[in-house]
This record gives sequence, C-alpha cells and structure tokens, in this order.
Amino acid sequence: MKTLVAYFSASGQTAKLAKTLASVTGGDLFEIAPETAYTAADLDWMDKKSRSTIEMKDPKSRPAIAGKVADMAQYDTVFVGFPIWWYQAPRIIETFLESYDFSGKTVIPFATSGGSGMGGEDVLRSACSKGTKWLPGKRLSSRESMASVQKWVESLGQ
Repeated sequence: MKTLVAYFSASGQTAKLAKTLASVTGGDLFEIAPETAYTAADLDWMDKKSRSTIEMKDPKSRPAIAGKVADMAQYDTVFVGFPIWWYQAPRIIETFLESYDFSGKTVIPFATSGGSGMGGEDVLRSACSKGTKWLPGKRLSSRESMASVQKWVESLGQ
C-alpha cells in the first residue's frame, strides 16, 4: 500500500499538519499549489471582491493548479488536506479531485481550521470518480502531535 498526502496550504498551517501526517504514514507529499499564488489581499475574507471570496461564492470555480502528481496510479490511499474556507474546502481541492481517477483508491480528507468543522464533504466526494472509497474526514490542529495523528490514522482501519 502506497500513500500520498496531498495538501493545499495558503498560510502554512495545513502544510505543517500534512508533513506530520506524511511522517506518520510514510507517505509521499504533494503540495496542491495554485498556478497563481494567493496574496494577503486575495485571502481577505472580509473583502467581498477578494479572490478567495469570489472563488468560494462560485460553486463552478476551479482555480488552476501549478503542478501534477507524477504517477497517481502508484497510490492506494490519498489523504487530501486543506484549510477550511467559508465552512468548506477551498475550490482548488475540487480542481485536484476532478483532475485524477481515484477509482479503486481510498481518499481521506483532513483539514485545519480556527473553529469550523469539516463541512462540504459531500461536494468533495462527488468530485471524485466513481469507484472511489471515501472515508470521513477530520479537522485537526496544525500543531497536532505525532501521537495524536497516529491514533487518528490507526482509527481509520486502513
């Protein structure tokens, strides 16, 4: 079983958690980096005209990703990490999930948030190809301990 930990991190918090998860699982890391990096102004959720606000208001928005996973076929399990934006995953996560064939693979979302839960998992699940095994996601702290992440991974029954 080969594992990929793919993540989007606008401020570095989700990246910290992704690195911990990769250490625990022995998985490879892949950063879901936007083709055009987000600026502080882009991430200003108080501004109705900011890039992130405009993207999140449009369910059809699919921000472009800078790179591709070299050989997705080699992975059996794919953890997909992201910060919670507007109570759900950023639209770039839908871009990622729609870019690959996950049939026969297990996809497990994880998120960081200042307080919001894991909303919108049904949207993410529907972005995956048919035949994808979807496990419920978990919101974790970016500072989660290795032991805590290990306990969560073991609870998945993989």
